[in-house]
Amino acid sequence: MKKIRLVAIGCALATGGAIVTLLPSADAAEEEKTPEQIVSMCQRSAVLNGKQQSVSDFGGGFADGFAADNCDFVETKFETFDGPTDKVTVDFPNCEPNATEPSKVTTEYSQAVAQGQGKYTVTQQGAAGGLFGALSGSWLKHKATLDMTIKSATATESEQREVPVGKILHVTFTPKMQRMTGEWRVRIDAREATTVTNATPEKNFVAEDVVEGPVIRPGAAGTPGLVDGTSKAVLEDC
Repeated sequence: MKKIRLVAIGCALATGGAIVTLLPSADAAEEEKTPEQIVSMCQRSAVLNGKQQSVSDFGGGFADGFAADNCDFVETKFETFDGPTDKVTVDFPNCEPNATEPSKVTTEYSQAVAQGQGKYTVTQQGAAGGLFGALSGSWLKHKATLDMTIKSATATESEQREVPVGKILHVTFTPKMQRMTGEWRVRIDAREATTVTNATPEKNFVAEDVVEGPVIRPGAAGTPGLVDGTSKAVLEDC
């Protein structure tokens, strides 16, 4: 009887390949879902952030059903902060014994900064659609928009600088980062009894998520935007 009910409503594969059943159970322990299972149910929901899905949107086959009726990402907090500071150029010394004037150098760098990462396997970078597509829409509410469909963004710079006598110069870069905190809210609608199934109440599940990525400056004429941040010339003694 239970297998018949499963086919009627559908099932989904959770992260790691475990089967997530959609049916309420008299056993309360069976009702508990891990955050990974909840997020996987979200990915395989019939409606994701207001968009109707087909099973092909999440790589499902013809015989696969939906794991839930609806899932929305609800943002609860948004913040910007400084990322880790990295040395991004070689050393430029002006350490010759007979040096009397500052040396002029061109400091150039191209630094890749990783794009968004969520807590769960199904929200990791690598897919243009699905949950990352849903998250991209949430970022659009902020000026500091990042493209969730690529794995990394780039910061570049080419500057003329002077190295004083007796000093060694290098450049560091500190990316400006952004963090979005929110919840994946999954709903399985109530269902009326049929000749082969009992009535089931509405079920709701929530998984908290945190996604981080760099702040991107707008690109010019359709070119990709560059990572925003602060470069700094650092001088050390020879």
